[in-house]
Amino acid sequence: MLWATAGCTALAVLGGAGLYYRLNSNINTFDGDALSKDRPEAATPDAQGRTPVNVLMIGSDSRGNGNSDLGGGGDGGARSDTAILLHVYADHKHAVGISIPRDSLVTVPPCKLPNGKWTKEQTNVMFNSAFSVGDSDQGNPACTQNAVEKLTNLRVDHTIVVDFNGFAAMTKAVGGVEVCLPNDIHEGDLNPNLGHKGKLLFPKGKQKVEGQAALDYVRVRHGIGDGSDIGRTKRQQAFMSSLIKEVKSRGMDPTTLLPLADAATRSLTVDPGLGSAAKLLSFAMELKDVNLHDIKFLTVPWRYEGPRVALVHPDVDQLWAALKADRTIDGQDASAPADAATPSAPPAAEAAPTPAPTPAPDAKAAEVKVSVLNSTGESGLGGRAAETVKGAGYTVAGVGNAVGKPRSTTVVEYGTGERTAAEAVAKLFPGATVQPGGRGVSVVLGHDFAAANPAGPATAAPGGAPTAPAPLPTSVSGAARSADDDPCANLSYG
Repeated sequence: MLWATAGCTALAVLGGAGLYYRLNSNINTFDGDALSKDRPEAATPDAQGRTPVNVLMIGSDSRGNGNSDLGGGGDGGARSDTAILLHVYADHKHAVGISIPRDSLVTVPPCKLPNGKWTKEQTNVMFNSAFSVGDSDQGNPACTQNAVEKLTNLRVDHTIVVDFNGFAAMTKAVGGVEVCLPNDIHEGDLNPNLGHKGKLLFPKGKQKVEGQAALDYVRVRHGIGDGSDIGRTKRQQAFMSSLIKEVKSRGMDPTTLLPLADAATRSLTVDPGLGSAAKLLSFAMELKDVNLHDIKFLTVPWRYEGPRVALVHPDVDQLWAALKADRTIDGQDASAPADAATPSAPPAAEAAPTPAPTPAPDAKAAEVKVSVLNSTGESGLGGRAAETVKGAGYTVAGVGNAVGKPRSTTVVEYGTGERTAAEAVAKLFPGATVQPGGRGVSVVLGHDFAAANPAGPATAAPGGAPTAPAPLPTSVSGAARSADDDPCANLSYG
């Protein structure tokens, strides 16, 4: 959508002020003063001067402004059943969209109401409740952005909201989007209150949808998998992939871009930083070179908690840490130059001293599962220690926070028959002691480790290499969808 708007805006600049003014006047912005005063720091540029960007994309199901005819239901106010945090890496050639389930239990920080007053912080509430704060037909995108920044500790650079009408219009503008259904879908699946099966809406398999049908596709959740919002999220990710593929396949075609950009700008509510066609152009042109295979989608690590969704720790913490460090979900440094992995050898006269070879890890080390627990209260230490453990060949069973009082020194605890393994692991942490306790092998980090590994971008691992967050479990990274994946793959949960 942004890329199409950028292309169209460029054409408008060349073609005349009338069209440019039309696109510019279409765009609505929300109140920037409603953003939290206590925000994460902005990302810093990498060695090449490139900066990663975080974009929060919200699908509003407001019934106001004519949307009720498309979405059904007559309740006032606005809700947000769809939210994706898009992280565009510093190289601007990779991106990953993280879906946050609407029923996720989170903390919503203080948010500004339409009357100018601020709410109190709410804990253990549904994520999509943030958008409804203030109970207006426009929703509260600033509150949702505040909630995402609180949840992730990532600075959200831009927020974009699109409503039912805009979504339907955009799918018509591109001539439809290819989707796939794992089974037949009937009216009763879209509207369980219908009371009967109803007529066939979508046959099983691939097909193109646009307008109302496209909206129905991304909203349906009953009759597929376990009927959950998680399954619907997977189909929305597949739809986004197909939409990106459709737009990029048409190139800079004014016949496609003009109606799409017009539909997009009329449906957008954005933060002040994107509040003009020129700003959209500047930002979107930075994203146009991302290849389909390098656009990934995944759902934040989750589990059911009764009728709601709880986020899984430490997996979710490792995900946010990876994005903050600009690491791709497979653990690569997206900020590194393309040839960084295979540097050429320096001339003989300038050759650096050869470091002592690192002993290869014991072949049996991988059989030892090590948990890393941070007792210091300082964020990021668990991930650094996990990298040390993994680098020695051991398997990281989990990263989390220790219970009880903070420890001054690092301790490696072990269960029955694990003393030898614990002593070997303790050698990775100078000054660590070994003692029995619990099951398996656990590294409980103390303040001595924190002192030797201060926080900040300059922190380095042994040998001078920059440290990295703990790798994402394959259960998370392996579930990601690429924008060029088969549209019939990975469509539901359960």
